Amino acid sequence: MKFPSFSLRTKIILSFLLVIIFGGLLSLVTGSRLIKNTLISQSQDKVRHDLSAAWMVYNEKLNDIKEIVSLTADRESLHDYLKNQRYDILQKYLNRVREDWGLDILTLTDHSGEVLVRTRNPQIAGDDQSQDEIIRWALKRGVVAHSQIVSREELIKEGEDLADKAYFKFIPTPKAVERPENEETSGMILKAAASVVDEDNDLLGVLYGGILLSRDYTIVDRVKEIVYKGAQYNGVETGTATIFQHDLRVSTNVPTTEGGRAIGTRVSKEVNDAVLIEGKPWIDRAFVVNDWYITAYEPIKNIRDEIIGILYVGVLEQPYLDTANRVMASFGLIAVLMVFLLLVILYFSTDRIIKPLHRMVEATEKISQGDLSHKVEVTSSDEIGYLADSFNKMTTDLETANAKLIDWGKTLEKKVEERTQELTKMQAHLIQSEKLASIGKLAAGVAHEINNPLGGVLIYSHLLLEDTEKDSLQYENLKKIVKETSRCKDIVRGLLDFARPKDPDMSQIDINEIVEKSLYIVEGQSLFQNIRIQKNYSSDRPRIVGDNSQLQQVFMNIILNAAEAMDGDGTISITTSHNSGEKYIDVLFQDTGLGIQDEDLKRLFEPFFTTKEVGKGTGLGLAISYSIIQKHQGTIEVSSQTDQGATFTVRLPAKRKADEF
Repeated sequence: MKFPSFSLRTKIILSFLLVIIFGGLLSLVTGSRLIKNTLISQSQDKVRHDLSAAWMVYNEKLNDIKEIVSLTADRESLHDYLKNQRYDILQKYLNRVREDWGLDILTLTDHSGEVLVRTRNPQIAGDDQSQDEIIRWALKRGVVAHSQIVSREELIKEGEDLADKAYFKFIPTPKAVERPENEETSGMILKAAASVVDEDNDLLGVLYGGILLSRDYTIVDRVKEIVYKGAQYNGVETGTATIFQHDLRVSTNVPTTEGGRAIGTRVSKEVNDAVLIEGKPWIDRAFVVNDWYITAYEPIKNIRDEIIGILYVGVLEQPYLDTANRVMASFGLIAVLMVFLLLVILYFSTDRIIKPLHRMVEATEKISQGDLSHKVEVTSSDEIGYLADSFNKMTTDLETANAKLIDWGKTLEKKVEERTQELTKMQAHLIQSEKLASIGKLAAGVAHEINNPLGGVLIYSHLLLEDTEKDSLQYENLKKIVKETSRCKDIVRGLLDFARPKDPDMSQIDINEIVEKSLYIVEGQSLFQNIRIQKNYSSDRPRIVGDNSQLQQVFMNIILNAAEAMDGDGTISITTSHNSGEKYIDVLFQDTGLGIQDEDLKRLFEPFFTTKEVGKGTGLGLAISYSIIQKHQGTIEVSSQTDQGATFTVRLPAKRKADEF
């Protein structure tokens, strides 16, 4: 793909534009987060304060009930009617108190907790309320007020209308916790109880009363009125308050999509887990029925400090988000205007850079035409001036280099001739090495094949010679057999001596040079025409002590085996490595051949073991290589997987003196 050519001015402007845009976007993103986090943090502080105000309203209502019950229980007329068992008068009197003060429940028991007067449902009396925690506390003399969950059976005693008011069918709510039941029959009440004590401090009974919070919106609407003052956003009231019975909204002014109150809906799972299960306050954003709010939740507890519900306040999150977005939109507009202004300024300011560069381009064209004496005028002391000065120095250096090139051209032919002679010598060395390798293979093969039969022939010839008379014709023939057999034995011994590696002649060597020489010798063979050699040599390796020719013999043997394993087509990777903390140099030969079978790996370095066809190998190459590396106090390791090639690793000690061996 061919990219369009841009002028330097355009490139500079585009570069600055990218930097400005990137910086602007980064600033906008960072600023957006800071603004949103600041607004959300402020809103959370506000709802935390709002929740405190909601608790004041809630506790104020509870204290009102407590005060009503306490003052009524202290009336002397109540004591007199109770002592005289004027329950009909008590019924009328207490019922009027209940209606005047807006209580849902106002009931009187005797000193044991048995109900004497139930104002809302006078037909039901005589039941025992002493097991009620609040009543039990009041029987010990005193006044107590708490939130409480009352069962449907107890609500029916006070009036079936209260039981019906407390009944809720769960409304499916997004993000709520799944519950096995789908309805609520019990109710949450604010309940106060006071002991009735006469002038002699004798306990006459207990008076208790309360308000059922289910579908009673007095508290939540009072909170909204005091805290949020009817504030709206896009026609929707921003502030809300709710009383939960467990996770169920029983008193709320959170709106539904139809505009009603969201009673019967439930709190989200994350709030449920934090407040109802862990008992912790929740002050964060939360999904409330059908919208996101900045919310504050705290658990409501009964007299036994058990969590029975939640008090909630919250404000719509959208006004804060819209405010943040408006601020960021303003910043964005300002940023765009600033970018445009900066580009205009940048366009005109680039003249100081472009014009000197144009002069250099003109000078370059003249130099390319052969005028190496042309100079650029230096008009400034900044980077452009330094560049012009460097340009002038470069032309001077070019003149010098041109002269050197002319001299080099004169000597190039001589160097080519010298290199050709070196190559000729190396080719001769290659031919000689191939001859020696062939003779070595032949010697090992002949020795292996005929040494044992020759020994047998020689022994039996001697035995026959001893049993034959000297003057017989057979004796002379046997002497010739013994003589010629001994001669063959000497020849075999000579072949074995030739094939047997000599003691290494140690000297300081460069392992990379040995590998290169080995490659140079074998690469000229026809077997290597389709083989690719990849070299990965370490540049910081130390020189080591070793026998140059023997190590070369080892490397050539491994490389030839790799080429034969790939059938003359593949890649051989050669890697030399040295870790400054290690005392060894590794040479790795990796091929892409068929690999070595697992059962052959164990026998790979055994003498005369070969996987080649008959006549193509003696099985001595790797055995001799193994012996040579052992004499160098090194190791050869092989790893291979079938159809994935083999890797030979030659590890040699990084010793610097021959006397260390």
